[in-house]
Amino acid sequence: MILGVDTGGTFTDFVLLASPSGEGSNKGSELRTHKVLSTPGAPEQAILQGIKEMGLAGEVRNGKVKIVHGSTVATNAALEGKGVKTAFITNTGFADILTIGRQTRPHLYCLQSPAIAAPVPQQLCLEADGRIDAHGHELEPINKEGLEALLQTLHQTKPDAVAISLLFSFLNPSHEKAIASFLEDNLDYAPFITSSFEVLPEYREYERGIATWLNATLGPLVRDYLLRLKSGTQPSRLSVMQSSGGTIDAEQASRKSVNLLLSGPAGGLTAASFLATLTNQKRLLTFDMGGTSTDVALLNGDINLTTEGRIGDYPVAVPMVDMHTIGAGGGSVAMVDAGGLLQVGPQSAGATPGPACYGQGGAYATVTDANLVLGRIRADAFLGGSMSLDIDASRAAIRPLAEALSLSLEETASGIIRVANEHMARALRVISVARGHDPKTFRLCCFGGAGGLHICALAEAMGMNSAMVPVHAGVLSAMGMFLAPVERQLSQTHQVLLHELDTGVIDDIFRELATRGLLELTEEGICADNTRMEYRADLRYQGQSTSLTIPWNSASEAQEQFHSAHQQRYGHRLDSPLELVNLRLSIREIKEAPTLEMATQPDGDSGISVNASIYGIARPVPVVKRATLCAGESISGPALLIETNATTWLAPTWRATCDPFGNLMLERSQDSVR
Repeated sequence: MILGVDTGGTFTDFVLLASPSGEGSNKGSELRTHKVLSTPGAPEQAILQGIKEMGLAGEVRNGKVKIVHGSTVATNAALEGKGVKTAFITNTGFADILTIGRQTRPHLYCLQSPAIAAPVPQQLCLEADGRIDAHGHELEPINKEGLEALLQTLHQTKPDAVAISLLFSFLNPSHEKAIASFLEDNLDYAPFITSSFEVLPEYREYERGIATWLNATLGPLVRDYLLRLKSGTQPSRLSVMQSSGGTIDAEQASRKSVNLLLSGPAGGLTAASFLATLTNQKRLLTFDMGGTSTDVALLNGDINLTTEGRIGDYPVAVPMVDMHTIGAGGGSVAMVDAGGLLQVGPQSAGATPGPACYGQGGAYATVTDANLVLGRIRADAFLGGSMSLDIDASRAAIRPLAEALSLSLEETASGIIRVANEHMARALRVISVARGHDPKTFRLCCFGGAGGLHICALAEAMGMNSAMVPVHAGVLSAMGMFLAPVERQLSQTHQVLLHELDTGVIDDIFRELATRGLLELTEEGICADNTRMEYRADLRYQGQSTSLTIPWNSASEAQEQFHSAHQQRYGHRLDSPLELVNLRLSIREIKEAPTLEMATQPDGDSGISVNASIYGIARPVPVVKRATLCAGESISGPALLIETNATTWLAPTWRATCDPFGNLMLERSQDSVR
């Protein structure tokens, strides 16, 4: 059995995959789902609670369950600035490199941008003697006196972690290795020590330094959290989802904490990619709307990765799924600003106290409260009836806003939904229109607990006529955890003009990267014969500072693909020489996709349970149990489709058809489009 677990800001989701028993069985894999409220202070408590409630505690104790986990520990600590006390060691004269940064303004015409706090205090930014030049040759050796001075400073300051990032260590890491080895042998305590050549062996000192610092300052937190979780799940195997969409064993994860910053969202995109292949829907615009945030991404075949992501104020140059995140979720708080305008988010009610309707003391109106007041959420059917919602509390929370806006409760609730929808539509435009893609040529795909309530409105806002609500959409990120392969993303800077490159050198670099990656996968029990490698390169026009990542088969093929990609992204191509910047290797296990059971009609279930009153709809709206829809069955909006983990609001002019796997394929009436 494989258990996928996604820890979100409000709920922790579980999806259990149990393979069919019996040799030669042609029955699809069984899926079981579950949700519990998250415990942000100690995320492992919600996971252990969910395992117990699903009746899996015995199997876990017997080592019969593989657990794949999407963790928010690294993400939350980075966003909240709660990493451990960390020292940063670099070359003499470069102690201020993380403080100076790139000197770019976040808002072009703001002449007085607020200062960003330095990630490492000045007294913990340390300098080391020795120097490697731009060709990887040693200019100045490390001397014993300098190492002793570093040791003395660390003995006095006692940091919990040490980040080592020296100039040109991506070409020659010998000095970083020497410093790390000396500190490990001579410190009178054991801080978490990490070096940049292990984290990000690429050029650009600032980005490499930030990645190394993040890996160091988050490493002890991730390590301690995983130790607590492992103590409650041993001897079952525990893996963690990486930001790139592949998994890593928990033993190795604490050494790679910077690679976990998009751990949860990557799971949802992995599952969406799986369903896109299953249903032959190659072009999807996805939005994952949970309790705290919404993550949007574009799928045009494979999952796109980026090395230009950010976490808070800092760049994260390690590979991660290419998505745009905003503070708009079911728990996003609505308020009236000083100008009398309605605002929604980015503040969230989270899991504690949560939306007002949860009955846990929440006093602020949220998107979930608004949907409940409008009738789009059934108070008696939330989480399959296991959690009852308090509509009176929602009304009480919205009433002050309604009075301030001189609107009725329902009008105010409708306004909250419209504002939240516009935030999400804007994010969808960033990931599509702003990059040269026409949304009308894609199908909108939603997941997360709140996604189905907003999908029709967002599709209309984007001018899209087709959408998809996946099977188990409310827990799709957890489903993606067990679909993801074991994977490593490796890179190495190698700067050379494309027409001057030595293919032998390129082959040697890829061979070295493959050796490192296979070693790590072997430690997880993955056989080298059961892996697949993908080769890519960062290319740019000579003189540019940014690059595009292109598949690498040969220099000539990569050159033409770069020109096409540049035309797609920026609207033009140049007649200029191309420069190779970085080489990248993706190595992952070859993993057989599970066979999902086909949708069938349950015996004796009528489907339509009751009719509901929905604000803005003159006649009663049917409430349909989604599980009762069989393959090929259609239903026209307006309608509410309810299931244990989510609700879908099928708006007027939309029609939903259940496909063979239980996904809802939504189509918009062409009359309404005209």
